Amino acid sequence: MSLKMTRKNDRPRAVDPRDEIVDHLGPMRAFALSLTGNHAEADDLVQEALVKAWKNISQFEAGTNMQAWLFTILRNTFYSSRRKSKREVADPDDHFAGTLAEKPAHDGRLQMNEFMVAFNTLPATQREALALVGASGYSYEEAAEMCGVAVGTIKSRTNRGRARLVELLSPDDGSYQDMTDQVTAAVVNAGNPTGRAS
Repeated sequence: MSLKMTRKNDRPRAVDPRDEIVDHLGPMRAFALSLTGNHAEADDLVQEALVKAWKNISQFEAGTNMQAWLFTILRNTFYSSRRKSKREVADPDDHFAGTLAEKPAHDGRLQMNEFMVAFNTLPATQREALALVGASGYSYEEAAEMCGVAVGTIKSRTNRGRARLVELLSPDDGSYQDMTDQVTAAVVNAGNPTGRAS
């Protein structure tokens, strides 16, 4: 725990890192949603990760990145529960995924539902890499540390995920230029040195 000086008596008082956790709930929920693809499962995942973080707060090193620490716990919780359940919903004919897609309402703009359907078809490892590097803005090095893999692995996952998204979102000509929001653009363009969809 770090110490702060109080104005009244100039004695140091301990600052509890648990006070900072609430500041990271929004990003945690967004990251959980990118991993699970389901709002209810994402909420459950965040709750479970928060319980683990709270119980293990003594392991957090003051002065380090609290959000990265929480994301690591959340990610590990996701993969642990996935290993335990060992069951995935099979959708070989894309019947279920097809019911979630929504055609663009006007001017060919991408609707968020269409993006999420495409995003959720990616393997979990690619979704998490894109969510960390593209949507959350972490560096490759930070994302690699959170995921416990080499930097090259994160770069590869990001590049493959981005290429597959572009392919899914624009099957005719391989280009995708018209995006409706900055997060979508960031995820699709993650790892692209030009910053533009190819």
